[in-house]
Amino acid sequence: MPSPLKALCGVFAAVLLTASPAAADESTVDEAGEVVAAAPVRVMPLGDSITQGGSIGGYRLDLATLLRNTGRTVDFVGSMTDGPGSMPDRNHEGHPGWTIAQVDAQVVNWLRTYTPRTILLHIGTNDMYGSDPAGAPRRLSALVDKITSQAPASDVFVSTIIPIRFADATVRNYNAAVVPLLRAKAAAGKRVHVVDMYPAVPISDLPDGIHPNAAGYSKMATVWFNALSSVPGSIGDPPQPGGSCTATPRVTGTWSGGFQAEVTVTNPTASAITGWTVRFTLPGGHTVTQVWGGTASGSVTVTNAHYNGTVSPGGSAGFGFIASGQGTAAIGTATCSSP
Repeated sequence: MPSPLKALCGVFAAVLLTASPAAADESTVDEAGEVVAAAPVRVMPLGDSITQGGSIGGYRLDLATLLRNTGRTVDFVGSMTDGPGSMPDRNHEGHPGWTIAQVDAQVVNWLRTYTPRTILLHIGTNDMYGSDPAGAPRRLSALVDKITSQAPASDVFVSTIIPIRFADATVRNYNAAVVPLLRAKAAAGKRVHVVDMYPAVPISDLPDGIHPNAAGYSKMATVWFNALSSVPGSIGDPPQPGGSCTATPRVTGTWSGGFQAEVTVTNPTASAITGWTVRFTLPGGHTVTQVWGGTASGSVTVTNAHYNGTVSPGGSAGFGFIASGQGTAAIGTATCSSP
């Protein structure tokens, strides 16, 4: 008869083995009561040769740079390793020539091995000139169901596929069919996010008609980054240095293809602040095109103008901006920091 102690240890081990990927990334507290920084967020780039990216590292190279520049600590994971030797993180799960069905046959093993918190899926290109392109949307739907069943706590970003010079109509039909299937999964409560990648990469950025050049991959990286930034937690929380101010955003006007918003910066402390920086997220595909009352750096960071950086105790300042893009107007959580 097993001892009660052994039984308890077995239960504890089972709990550890079944912990969700998201839980593994949470900060902890050490014995002294200090917060210990969370482990890097595990992100799996998943797909075919467009994910693999050849010797230049594909979109993964510029995406990693964008993430580092905003203070995110991310670990690309997967069984494959490609890209230039200078690339800090070369792991991925992109398999040249693979179809949706081939990825489907292996994906459970990869998810069990690498337990990604976030998955970036671009797949279907090789199905477009296979024997059954019309069945590709159904196969993608089944693949996404398998991923969300195996990793229900992971955010799964599924993109439309980029153009193919000699099969554009087929690609368009595929993309048009998969978007409503994916949105239905999201509406049912699955952590599935649609990323419209097709319009980001023009045919002119596809030297062989299929694979992007460096400029095309850079455009893909920007789309992935904007999509990730719009889903809190998918790439970890942004750094919050200082923390002596708060930022409150609101949408003030909308139109087809964009919206206008303003952000109020408030100083809740007993001392004046001399300079502030606000970081926020936008829906995937949206970019900031105009800012007043501040200086934009990238698409989600604004610093004070020369005339409104000093905010007295209990006082406020602010800025406004215009964002362009399709879809619902929204602003993610905004954070404020001061020197």
